Amino acid sequence: MNDLGLTRMVKVEVVTRADDADAVRTLLHASGVSGWTSLSGVSGFGHHGTHEGRLLFNDRAGLVMVIAVLPHDRAEPVVTGLRDILAQRPGVMFVSDAWVSRPDYFGARVPD
Repeated sequence: MNDLGLTRMVKVEVVTRADDADAVRTLLHASGVSGWTSLSGVSGFGHHGTHEGRLLFNDRAGLVMVIAVLPHDRAEPVVTGLRDILAQRPGVMFVSDAWVSRPDYFGARVPD
C-alpha cells in the first residue's frame, strides 16, 4: 500500500451500551488519540439476541460504536485499557490495520 502513498495505522472499533460509551471516549482522550467517531443507534445480533438500532426510551439505552484510528505506537495502551473496560461491561472490540492518506491528521509523525 505504500506505493499508493498511504500510511499503515491501527483502527479500533468498540460496540458498547450507550451508558458505557463515555468510558471508552474518556480512555481514548486520556491516551492522546486525536479523534474518534461515535455512531449511535447501532443494531445487530449477538449473544443477547437482536439489538434494534432505534432508540426506544432514551439515548442511553441503545448501542454505540466508537471508531478511532491511531498510530501503532499508541495502540497497545489503548487496546489494553479497552479490554479492561470491556471485562466489566458488555461490548465488543475490533482491532485491524487501516491505511490512511493523511497520517498527521491522526497524530502520527509524517516521514520526511
